[in-house]
Amino acid sequence: MARYIFITGGVVSSLGKGLASAALGALLQARGYTVRLRKLDPYLNVDPGTMSPFEHGEVFVTDDGAETDLDLGHYERFTGVAARATDSVSSGRIYSNVLEKERRGDYLGKTIQVIPHVTNEIKDFLRIGAEEVDFMLCEIGGTVGDIEGLPFFEAIRQFSHERPKGECILMHLTLLPYLAASGELKTKPTQHSVKELQSIGLAPDVLVCRSEQPIPDREREKIALFCNVRQEHVVPAYDLKSIYEAPLAYHRSGLDQAVLDAFGISPAPKPNLSVWEDVLDRLENPEGEVRVAIVGKYTQLEDAYKSIAEALTHGGMANRVRVRTDWVDSELFEREDPAPHLESYHAILVPGGFGERGTEGKIKAAQFARERKIPYLGICLGMQMAVIEAARNAAGLETAGSEEFDHEAGVRRFEPVVYHLKEWIQGNHVVARKVDDDKGGTMRLGAYTADLREGSKVAEVYGTNVIEERHRHRYEVDTRYREKLENAGLCFSGMSPDGRLPEIVEWADHPWFIGVQFHPELKSKPFAPHPLFDGFVRAAVENSRLV
Repeated sequence: MARYIFITGGVVSSLGKGLASAALGALLQARGYTVRLRKLDPYLNVDPGTMSPFEHGEVFVTDDGAETDLDLGHYERFTGVAARATDSVSSGRIYSNVLEKERRGDYLGKTIQVIPHVTNEIKDFLRIGAEEVDFMLCEIGGTVGDIEGLPFFEAIRQFSHERPKGECILMHLTLLPYLAASGELKTKPTQHSVKELQSIGLAPDVLVCRSEQPIPDREREKIALFCNVRQEHVVPAYDLKSIYEAPLAYHRSGLDQAVLDAFGISPAPKPNLSVWEDVLDRLENPEGEVRVAIVGKYTQLEDAYKSIAEALTHGGMANRVRVRTDWVDSELFEREDPAPHLESYHAILVPGGFGERGTEGKIKAAQFARERKIPYLGICLGMQMAVIEAARNAAGLETAGSEEFDHEAGVRRFEPVVYHLKEWIQGNHVVARKVDDDKGGTMRLGAYTADLREGSKVAEVYGTNVIEERHRHRYEVDTRYREKLENAGLCFSGMSPDGRLPEIVEWADHPWFIGVQFHPELKSKPFAPHPLFDGFVRAAVENSRLV
């Protein structure tokens, strides 16, 4: 049975609980343990799938089709453990489950209350898969004291009390603010945060203290004394140049040792950190630099494309170069010629998105990359825009567009080379969707297989003719236009096994121009860069030598 580590935060949000959890998971793996990481989010959305990227950042998708918090991306990137639908839950999902049970009569007429019914639902979630791993790391979103988080805190209090002694510990992240006027680190916010925890029946076993300044021993001693934590379990966490320094930095600070000590595991296995030493070496000692333009519509918030940014970094590591990324608002190209803005870049990436805003700019970016022979990677909507560009400018379909952008009933502005997918095969059953279905959870989600054309660029990149990648979209390229597009030179190099759904397109006469319907960035890791990002950055390096 798994030992449980509950990770909470205090004082302020955005302290890096997700990163600390992921780094700890990597350190426990380095000592030979198996881990699984989970996220418990207090918001009332059932999942983040319907949240604006400006509000919540990107939506991370699992192989089994769950739309989850972006922290699960950190978990996968640092541990290599594929996340599941059971690794993410929100208050909305918990309450939805409870209400469904109440409607079915499962509670036999009982009055439904937060305690015990909601907390029991949370505890049932925590128990899933406990027999599969050595450690289960469970991060609770938000900060202690948030009213919406109270059921989760109560649930982990009950859960810890019900488990045998020594099987659960609590790791709490806090902030030590530095007051420049007095030249002091202030410990009082941390003390109050721990006091808040104690008031609801929880006490931290390990304190991780974020600070911009070195934490003197006297301050660690003071924190330990007032927060009832051993001094060696007060772990400093300083700002880092890169998130990939975190495992080694936390190891130097003693985080993994403090956690194992809290569980009474002694002697602890020695860690093998060679993987992370190699990652850091590749990151810190590049042998060159390339510039990549990311032409998107959510560029005001980089977290909206978090996995793409990280996957580009991984591609840089694979090629021992630094990837400099610039975020370019695609709406700019609806007013201006893209050439002056894009001609200095070695490669162009057009990511996914929803809605019509900015799409004409993405189409112009794809056209610029095709005509100027600049390496191009189009992801999801970025592939669809590349197909529309090919249809308009190479295949003679001047009104080509997407059904997604035809809003007025009975009025068609575009020839719909991209259409709303109404039916597809998932596993051994047919999935049906209507245009007016609810928005949440109704897309083609999760892992699907694709067959690659022998001799194509993508088959060369992957080194195989069969792949499996994660999807998140409602619209597909219509195969009715395939012949006309292929006659114009656009190759449909990846298809679903039944031949109905285009998965990958590429220009055969282009050095490196690939569009994919799926999201390869979701499976990239620093120690295992995704083949498409490895190849894309390699093409950028080759292009940089020609410029």
